Amino acid sequence: MIRELTDLLLPRECIVCGRQLGAREEQLCIWCAADLPLTYTWEQPHNIMADRFNETLERIRAPDENMEYAFAASLLFYHAENPYKRIPQALKYGGNISAGRWFASLLGASLAKAGHFQDVDTVIPVPLHWRRKFGRGYNQAEVIAREIAKALGANLRTDILKRGRRTRSQTALNAEERLVNISGAFRVSHSIPARHVLIVDDTFTTGATLSECWITLRRALGPSVRISVATLAMVEA
Repeated sequence: MIRELTDLLLPRECIVCGRQLGAREEQLCIWCAADLPLTYTWEQPHNIMADRFNETLERIRAPDENMEYAFAASLLFYHAENPYKRIPQALKYGGNISAGRWFASLLGASLAKAGHFQDVDTVIPVPLHWRRKFGRGYNQAEVIAREIAKALGANLRTDILKRGRRTRSQTALNAEERLVNISGAFRVSHSIPARHVLIVDDTFTTGATLSECWITLRRALGPSVRISVATLAMVEA
């Protein structure tokens, strides 16, 4: 009854199509929820996102660095012509933190069911430079990471991985330019006792930012710590 009254005064809209939501609908109308382009990448250790991510790691690792296959998963696919791109955009650019939390909880629940993610004990969001975070008011990766940490029963650590310098926006850069732009941008403040670390960001495009974070953590924490990655959305290849 309370939801019906609230919706009457402040109608809620589907984040994808803009239809007015019913009392039992959350963030998505029943039609958009039915067509939600889930990736199901969490179901298998080897998947399309993990393969693309590991290819990027191979390109930037040192010749003498031996690395295990990194696990990677994302909740949904998106591309420029797909209206579902409004989901990550609403969080990153629209300040819709409640939507970010809701979709992140879906991702967290999916990861918690996957055997290869169940031993994650530490979740680390990709950090924003302090100026960018100050201007936006929040770090979208941290919003997502917090919900995932809850679902996995893991520790959320925002004090470990730091952004040492501000970089250009990656949006308009190609794959090679993204790698150059982000190279050396992160540092680790101190080591932590962890078995399995999950790095979290909002979207996966080429994997440049996540790969730089992965390499930075690997060199600081050592080979005994498994490091995986997860994002809310990934660009459909």
